[in-house]
Amino acid sequence: MGLERVLSSLGLLGGTIAREWSRRSVYSVSTCDTTTYTFSRLTCRPFHVKHPPRSQKRTGGLPSSAGAFHVKQPIGHRTAFHVKRATPARTADVRSIFAAGPPPPPPHNTVARVIAIANQKGGVGKTTTAVNLAASLAVAEQRTLLIDGDPQGNATSGIGISRDDVTQTTYDVLIGESSIAAARHRRVQFPTLDVLAATADLAGAEVELVDREEREAMMRKAVASIRDEYDYILIDCPPSLGLITVNMLAAADALLIPVQCEYYALEGLSQLLNTVHLVQRSVNPALGIDGVLLTMYDARLNLSRQVATDAREYFGPKVFESVIPRNVRLAEAPSFGKPIILYDLASVGAQAYMAVAKELIARHREAPSDNPGSTRRADH
Repeated sequence: MGLERVLSSLGLLGGTIAREWSRRSVYSVSTCDTTTYTFSRLTCRPFHVKHPPRSQKRTGGLPSSAGAFHVKQPIGHRTAFHVKRATPARTADVRSIFAAGPPPPPPHNTVARVIAIANQKGGVGKTTTAVNLAASLAVAEQRTLLIDGDPQGNATSGIGISRDDVTQTTYDVLIGESSIAAARHRRVQFPTLDVLAATADLAGAEVELVDREEREAMMRKAVASIRDEYDYILIDCPPSLGLITVNMLAAADALLIPVQCEYYALEGLSQLLNTVHLVQRSVNPALGIDGVLLTMYDARLNLSRQVATDAREYFGPKVFESVIPRNVRLAEAPSFGKPIILYDLASVGAQAYMAVAKELIARHREAPSDNPGSTRRADH
């Protein structure tokens, strides 16, 4: 389905688009009344609507006579495409389409893929990846649950949840005082994104779990109760190898490992893989590696290129083809409580995470579905 077909279904397309398709994943559409709709190329559905200030709004909504509107490309592409003639459209119909949001997904016969985003080294982009990959999957209409498993709670604030609005957290779920269904926040930023928030209280869970039976399986049991409600469950793990991290790995089908393109990040991978093998031998034999994601990549630096080469030689096809570049906008977005695709969809960071989401979805569609957790064992 192309963008022309989408716009035609909204009664906005009356002419031809004067350009070739680009390889970008996200498009911004400005109509005659200066309302901006943002489309994902993965689904060709709007996921964000930006209305003009009241002072700029034209009364009557979309014009009843023929006019033109402009579809803007992200920064970096010089050619914009224009629709030469916009056919009359009923404003109420167009607004009702966007107000309702995307239609509910069709019934699914599979359970969620549970992915733990982990690396015991701090500052490699775990939380940034968890927040922005979850948002990108949600844009692609994948039912997604983001679990903040880090006592710092950065994924919670980065996705836009105020700590004042948090009543039940990952801590309550881990110690058995609440279920995920009761503690989660529904429809956060996107209709298909739910979040299980965390606060500093989570740090106390390690002490409280010490004397529990099957303490490593507490999160696995909690996730099992809601697993059939989602397509993807992403877990943001803390930068440590303690009991909280072991709980998250025990609940996961696979790991996604962000690796900063620096020497120390590669050096620390051996410790993480040793932990993975221990978890496989004890509490989660099916734990695998879904992928290694290169972050903070700077093509100008020989070190970044060398680390990327070494990672691809060691992990082979497990390394994502898409890399996450160093990007100021990615660093700014958490302070506004927004994922990068809502903060600046034209940035290279937004495009990179959309590409990673697309690649992840494609990998899982190609993989055998009978035992998804065992398809990518950590054999290294």
